[in-house]
Amino acid sequence: MTTDDVAAKAAVPLNYEFVSGDTPLPGARKALVLLLLINLMNYVDRQILSAVEEPIGREFGVTSFATGWLATSFLLAYMVFSPVFGLMADRISRWTIVGIGVVLWSLASGGSGAVPTFGLLIGMRLLIGIGEAAYGPVAPTIISDLYPVSMRGKVLAWFNAAIPVGSALGYVIGGMFPPTHWHWAFYVTVPPGLILGAMCFFKKDRPRVDASQRPKVNAAQYMSLLKTPSYTINCVAMTAMTFALGGIAFFMPRYLGERGQTATWAKPLFGGLVCLAGLLATVIGGITGDKLRTRFPGSYFLVSGMSMLIGFPLFLAILVTPFPYFWFVLFAAVFCLFFNTGPSNTILANVTRSSVRASAFAFNIFIIHALGDAISPPVIGWVAARYNMNIAFAVVSVAILVSGLVWLVGAKFLEADTQAANQSDAATDSTGVIFKGNP
Repeated sequence: MTTDDVAAKAAVPLNYEFVSGDTPLPGARKALVLLLLINLMNYVDRQILSAVEEPIGREFGVTSFATGWLATSFLLAYMVFSPVFGLMADRISRWTIVGIGVVLWSLASGGSGAVPTFGLLIGMRLLIGIGEAAYGPVAPTIISDLYPVSMRGKVLAWFNAAIPVGSALGYVIGGMFPPTHWHWAFYVTVPPGLILGAMCFFKKDRPRVDASQRPKVNAAQYMSLLKTPSYTINCVAMTAMTFALGGIAFFMPRYLGERGQTATWAKPLFGGLVCLAGLLATVIGGITGDKLRTRFPGSYFLVSGMSMLIGFPLFLAILVTPFPYFWFVLFAAVFCLFFNTGPSNTILANVTRSSVRASAFAFNIFIIHALGDAISPPVIGWVAARYNMNIAFAVVSVAILVSGLVWLVGAKFLEADTQAANQSDAATDSTGVIFKGNP
């Protein structure tokens, strides 16, 4: 630490911590663990619906096209309310927003198992979407403010490792109960969700700089997101990926049944493969992006793009591969398709200034779901009803190829956009030194 840095630190209130270029804030790991566990429950709640989609359809007497709207209704609420909570998170305590959201979606998840009509089930999915909208765009910004740029790829990879693990647990939990008792799959998620939500209210969220020094955020700063090539290109690629994988994940249990995998172990096996392959890919992808950053300035884009280009033919292969070889090809495909998770989210964090970062994540959530998996489940259901699930999966999987190509295009912009965001953050303090509040 230089003499100027020491002097700058002395000029700041005692409840603000000096952050060096490679050192996370005190308490960062505890905050990361709590947010990771919440993210785990987030995806458990989402994928339980996929595991019990067929029993729900039979009980309420609706088609696969109708059950596809259960996923879409959740995503409509999620994407519409994410920008609202993103704007709030740029102004008030983020931990309070997260806590309220977790409690709300946990109660609504339990309500999903208790409703007597399909219409009310749609309503519960809407409430879950609102609750998760209070969490989705906010949690990554808390983590990004606690860890420096050099560590974000790895840390966000660990955070997003909850996606495959939580999704897999959702399939497993949903498959634990007989079809006539699918309601209990939703009930069991309520207690852990309420406990984790309550813990958030005991966390403190302080501003990055003294409130008197914090610059006002105006419309021009939000519009600057659309003028940042790395941000917009990353959003386009993530949208294409989400369109394909969101719809495929929702109907995968039904697809396995259509291919004769009706045994009670089929869903848990699928969940286990997704968990292991997705966890390995998410963590290794984030570490790889960090490691290559010094050699290839566009490493996060390159890692994301190449993994999708490799994953596309592997996914097509699973549609024609017989069992039991299907499971080995599926493992390889899932590994490639999850490899971008850490790098793509790191791009969002690194190319946006901290004052609008929550809104940047929220707008990303709105776009990738509005044009992605809010559309694909009904599309897959419609195509499958007229042809078969194999053709439906093949049609939407083209978006995987598109996402890979788009990510490769963005590589040349990443270094300049990251530097611009960092310089903008540094300019928020007259000393040129960045300070962050305690977690």
